[in-house]
Amino acid sequence: MESIYAGPNGGAWKRSRIQIYGWETFSWNVSTSTNSSRTPNANFPLIYDLRPNRFEQNQFVLYIERVPDEFQTEHIDWSFRVSGVYGLDYRFMISRGFLSDQLLKHNTYYGFDMPMIYLDLYIPDFFQGMNIRIGRIISEPDIEAQLAPNNLMASHSLVYGFDNYPQTGIFTTTKINQQWTLQLGLSNGTDVALWQNDPGNQLTGTVMIQWISPSQTDSIYVGDNAFNNGEFGYNNLQQIVGTWTHKFSDKIYTATEGLYMYMNDAKTHPTNAVPFQSGSFPVKPGSAPEWGIVNYTMFRIAPSAFSLCAMSSTMTSWVAARATRRNIRSIR
Repeated sequence: MESIYAGPNGGAWKRSRIQIYGWETFSWNVSTSTNSSRTPNANFPLIYDLRPNRFEQNQFVLYIERVPDEFQTEHIDWSFRVSGVYGLDYRFMISRGFLSDQLLKHNTYYGFDMPMIYLDLYIPDFFQGMNIRIGRIISEPDIEAQLAPNNLMASHSLVYGFDNYPQTGIFTTTKINQQWTLQLGLSNGTDVALWQNDPGNQLTGTVMIQWISPSQTDSIYVGDNAFNNGEFGYNNLQQIVGTWTHKFSDKIYTATEGLYMYMNDAKTHPTNAVPFQSGSFPVKPGSAPEWGIVNYTMFRIAPSAFSLCAMSSTMTSWVAARATRRNIRSIR
């Protein structure tokens, strides 16, 4: 951007507040797991480090965006973001029906996805400000995230391995006052394109609320990230989630998240709606629930360095609330 600003029409670029930027992320892991004839993903369920003892190209990311001015109360503002991701990590962002053949038909390890394509409208005088977001977004909750700058580690917890990813719809974030923020949304489900024939492609609600303590040391963020009839589909997860963060001091910070997710009427075999022959399916039909807890506690050991302690626990009575997708990208 500095080169663009210094070039022709640089002043107009600055005034537009449109930015183009990105990053490249690589990783390497050492593991006692070994490849087998069935799958090279011997580290699973650890992700993103699926394959043991490998150097991976995880994310080459490009953003084009305009950020809204939310530090003023005089006028409505707008923004947008278009993102592109190439690398191993596309496998954990893909939606059925949108660039999904590279994974679901070909099981390609490196591929391309566009996890965020949205427009924003910021209305400053509705309560203390409301942002309306329309398009494809990354699911709002989670301590961990798909994209590298939002993550504390290259690897991810078991909890992250079995929760919601992109959603497409309209989502609002309203700051009620200094302590309370409300998020409401309507989407077509989780991880499924608007035009895809899938049981999970249906009207889906989102309700999340956040409380921040007056001291700014505690935050509680809870709600139902996705709810509909829960019919067994590609990834029609119903997700109830809560996060508590606490700042002990400038040197110690902790974040804890708990999730409960389920699908109804799960099948033990491929169906016309869930046709993935190579997938794992529940060992018995019916409700397929799971829950998990993850904690990250960070210790600042230098101005720009942290030491991190991470713990997670996941309990599931199913092989596939995400079996319709997770197995293909991680187990097959």
